Amino acid sequence: MRRVVWSLLLGASVAASVAVPVAGQGVAAPPETPVAFGPAQYTLTREAIGRAARLAAGRGDTTRAASLRAMAAPSRTFLAFDGHDGGTAIEVVGSLPARTVAVVVPGAGTTLDAYGRLRGGTTRLQAALGPGSAVVAWLGYPTPRLLSLASVTTARADAAAPRLRGFLTRLAAAHPGARISLLCHSYGAVVCARAAPGLPVENLVLYGAAGVPAPSAAALGGGAAVWAGRGSGDWIGGVPAVFGPDPTAPGFGARRFDAGDAGHGDYLSGRSLASIARIVAHA
Repeated sequence: MRRVVWSLLLGASVAASVAVPVAGQGVAAPPETPVAFGPAQYTLTREAIGRAARLAAGRGDTTRAASLRAMAAPSRTFLAFDGHDGGTAIEVVGSLPARTVAVVVPGAGTTLDAYGRLRGGTTRLQAALGPGSAVVAWLGYPTPRLLSLASVTTARADAAAPRLRGFLTRLAAAHPGARISLLCHSYGAVVCARAAPGLPVENLVLYGAAGVPAPSAAALGGGAAVWAGRGSGDWIGGVPAVFGPDPTAPGFGARRFDAGDAGHGDYLSGRSLASIARIVAHA
């Protein structure tokens, strides 16, 4: 059955990679803002997002424009932004410095057009963690499209890993007292595996992953505790572990967490959210 599911997925990937254009490809956008911390950076990125929203509206891209207008709200805090193609952005929910910091790395199909879903999950996690916490939505790389050939290779992850490693290194240096956890969803788990080991994090949490390019949790963790979970409602359970071993398998050596009945896009809600929040806050 898994081979049948995978064959259908791969066939759809080929078709989608030919038929579906990247949102925003080839259009004008403000220059990429470099990653930095502090109020001046927040103003710089907010202005860049506002300019990108106006450009999107001017070319009739109502979906992108609406998403960007929401992102440009004065209450939002972005450390970096790039409006080209699918787009990248790094947002802080809560405030830095914080005692507890979670960095969320999303998977395939996460773009500026669909940013609201990532924002919703990080907001729920920050609320669960409570005062003294911050959650960083790290859309710091151009994710592969869902059902595309790029989503079943490590090429995007290979390019993203140095960015993630650099960001976490700067974050830890800027906030030396923070307890940092790295949360990696779906293809984001491939990015995190490529960036590990030796990251300055307390926990490495993998969920909804179609395998990871590492032989074991020990190879990933360094000094971090490695956790893995999969919801009973996640269709990824019917797909072969294309990137390497299944991190939820007993032989991999990761600590299992209760993901409940989470579907593939639902890990930062319900029972799974409660489990992840406990790991970030207490494990």
